[in-house]
Amino acid sequence: MELLFPLLLLGMLAFLFLGNRRQRKAAADMQASLKVGTSVVTTSGLYGTIVDVDEDTVDLEIAEDVVTTWSRAAIGRIRPEETDTADEIDTVGATDTETVTADTETVVVEESPAQTETRLTKD
Repeated sequence: MELLFPLLLLGMLAFLFLGNRRQRKAAADMQASLKVGTSVVTTSGLYGTIVDVDEDTVDLEIAEDVVTTWSRAAIGRIRPEETDTADEIDTVGATDTETVTADTETVVVEESPAQTETRLTKD
């Protein structure tokens, strides 16, 4: 009975260390699999596409012709491939403040200049 508490404590610590080891291994595997053209998110939340991979660094294109250099450890996750469902959404009658929802994606629709003129002159 005296050994129950220390054994329980050791079991909990072993469980915590094994879980942490799995997370580190998964992160290391993900960072080792980085290649040019992959869309990623950094640990600070910056979205970008990999344009060059070195041993310790990754160059990300965060906007057109804007490339920044990051440590491989700063890559938090790989973004899943996106599908273009915005073309399939019916946007007739939507204004700039309305949103159109398609399955799991919300798209903000901009109004045309004619709609803007109509909205501003209604008063």
